[in-house]
Amino acid sequence: MNRTMATNKNVTGNFNYNNIEKKDKNFMYKNLERSNCYNCDFTASIIDFASFRGAHFKATKFFKCSFKYAEFIGTNLKDSDFRNAVFENAIFDSVKLEGTNFKDAKFVNTIFLSTDISKSKKLTANTPGIRIFEEMPKLEISDELKAAILTAMENKYVKKSRVLDTKDGDLNTLNIMLLLENFTEETIITGLKLIVEKLDREFYTLSYIIKFLKTL
Repeated sequence: MNRTMATNKNVTGNFNYNNIEKKDKNFMYKNLERSNCYNCDFTASIIDFASFRGAHFKATKFFKCSFKYAEFIGTNLKDSDFRNAVFENAIFDSVKLEGTNFKDAKFVNTIFLSTDISKSKKLTANTPGIRIFEEMPKLEISDELKAAILTAMENKYVKKSRVLDTKDGDLNTLNIMLLLENFTEETIITGLKLIVEKLDREFYTLSYIIKFLKTL
C-alpha cells in the first residue's frame, strides 16, 4: 500500500493519508481538523467526540463506524461510505456530501445545517433521527445568558474551540440551542461562568462543555 503522512503543524494529531487501512481503531476525542484523507478504510472504528472541522475525507470507507457527538464542520465527504454507521448527537455543518453513501446508517438526534443532502445516497429529509436547518436557527436568549457566553469565551481554550461562536464572530445559536435543550438556562449560566477559571485544556466539540455541565 502507498502511505503518506504529513502532520499539519497547526493541528496536533490530524491525518494526511492516502490508500491506507485503519480498521477497528479507537479515534475517540481525536482532533481531525484540516485532515486530508483519500481512499482510506476506517471500517468499524470508534470516532466518537471527534472534530472534522475543515477536513477532507474523500472516497473513504467508514463502514460500521460510531460517531457520537462528532462534528463535521466545513468537511468534504465526497464519495465516502458511511453504510451501517451510527451517528448520535452529531452535527453536519456546511458539509459536502456528493455521492456520500448513508445506506442503513442510524441517526439519533443528528443535525444537518447549511448542508445539501440531495446529492448524497440513502439520506432524505424524512430519514428518522435527523433535523435539517437551512441556516443558523434564530434564537432569542436572555441578556444574562449572552453575558455568560461572552465571559466563557474569555477562556482561551473555549475561544479556540469555536463551539460558542462562528467564524464571523456571531454567537453559535445552533450550539446554544442544543445546550438549552439539555440544561436549564440557570445551569448553563452557572457552568459557563465556572468554565473561565476551571477549563485548562484544549477541546474540540460541544460535547466537552455538555460533559462539564453535567457535573454541576
